[in-house]
Amino acid sequence: MSDKLSWINDEMNALQEQGLKINIRTIGSPCGAWMIVDGKRVLNFCTNNYLGLANDARLRQAAKRAIDEWGVGPAAVRSIAGTLELHREFERRIAAFKGVEDALFVQSGFCANQAAIPAMVGKEDVIFTDRLNHASIIDGCRLSSAKILIYEHCDVADAERVIKENVGNYRRALLVTDGVFSMDGDIAPLDKLYEVCEKYGVMTMVDDAHGEGVIGRGGRGIVDHFGLHGKFDLEIGTLSKAFGVMGGVIAGKKIVIDWIRQRARPFLFSSAITAADTAACLAALNVLEQSTELVDKLWENTRYFKTEMKRLGFDTGVSVTPITPIMLGEAPLAQRFSQRLFEEGVFAMAIGYPTVPKGKARIRVMISAAHSREDLDRGLEVFAKVGRELGVIS
Repeated sequence: MSDKLSWINDEMNALQEQGLKINIRTIGSPCGAWMIVDGKRVLNFCTNNYLGLANDARLRQAAKRAIDEWGVGPAAVRSIAGTLELHREFERRIAAFKGVEDALFVQSGFCANQAAIPAMVGKEDVIFTDRLNHASIIDGCRLSSAKILIYEHCDVADAERVIKENVGNYRRALLVTDGVFSMDGDIAPLDKLYEVCEKYGVMTMVDDAHGEGVIGRGGRGIVDHFGLHGKFDLEIGTLSKAFGVMGGVIAGKKIVIDWIRQRARPFLFSSAITAADTAACLAALNVLEQSTELVDKLWENTRYFKTEMKRLGFDTGVSVTPITPIMLGEAPLAQRFSQRLFEEGVFAMAIGYPTVPKGKARIRVMISAAHSREDLDRGLEVFAKVGRELGVIS
């Protein structure tokens, strides 16, 4: 009798041969500009810790105090017995920060998309979605059972074409886009997309995971960046990137958030965020409200690093944000480049198919306000050495 799981070995071997097998590294220290990874001290160009808050003393103290006051777990879903006063306080505060009527705090940004999309549309409805939207949006769309129609990446004319051709055939319609695209670092033309959606009566939703704490006034996000307050129906956010903690946010018009509280399955059927995480998120919000220093430092570091990488001859793609892709093309080269960086003391992972299209493999560098100028110069030195060694630059 043949081994019913033998196919897994075949598939894993194929991934290895194509340079697509994921090498999961183990972290041995708090997240910061430098970390212990697989037992080695390395410069961290890999995490989403945009503002350096993941190990900030103010957030650590807030989490410790919350454990002493509230314990380590809520032991219930939000809709039954898990909604803490801290949760409601954070929802009020994040709504005010983002300039929206209401907000719902859930377990992660991934859960937020799975919660919001199926609550807004179903099998009689249609979703218009950007070709390069994040996997959490794709999964949320699939869970909704709505018809999914794709428009070309950041192409407003194509979005209008697809909407015009199809919107009248369905009960309700929703357009969903990332705000900042996590692999390329470009920004959705949110103002133009909003105009199209208003023209055809389409509901609007933007995932601001890589925009909150990064773009807009003091990190208030992409809706703030475009001055669209009160216009977009739904904003999705995450607290695991610039905020440095954990959790997701669904924000927008009160009528929409009230409805999602009644229908969002991750909210209704999965335990609430811990008090420690919630208190740390509140502390991060305090930091952002008090000063733009960290956001300003993030952008100063971004401009410096990108300018120097381009001067060295690297292709940084179309990014206009701190996400800095180093375009290499083929996955085996990206894997080798990442390994050589690590050997030289720089932690920056290779990204290949299916995360990005075939032939678009890259090293994705994530700049942080935690990096000093000396850190950036060290990273540039290593990139230059490895780039010349592997024939990427001359």
